[in-house]
Amino acid sequence: MRKLIAFDEDTFDKLKQLGRDRMATFQELADEAFADLLKKHGIPIDLRDALRKSARADGVTDKSPMRSRTRKARAR
Repeated sequence: MRKLIAFDEDTFDKLKQLGRDRMATFQELADEAFADLLKKHGIPIDLRDALRKSARADGVTDKSPMRSRTRKARAR
């Protein structure tokens, strides 16, 4: 989907320079900015994020603690 967004000249020049410095396109900068904005407000960006958020709401954590298994030395 395409949308038209207006920037003042100074802001647009700074964004173009940032894109050159990072060797990124304007679209990549915009994708990163909007992804950060959605993350800031707790809105899942993609299916993976939505599933993680759903699992946390159900009380399931992302990483389960690993139990360490140590072997006790046997007496001979």
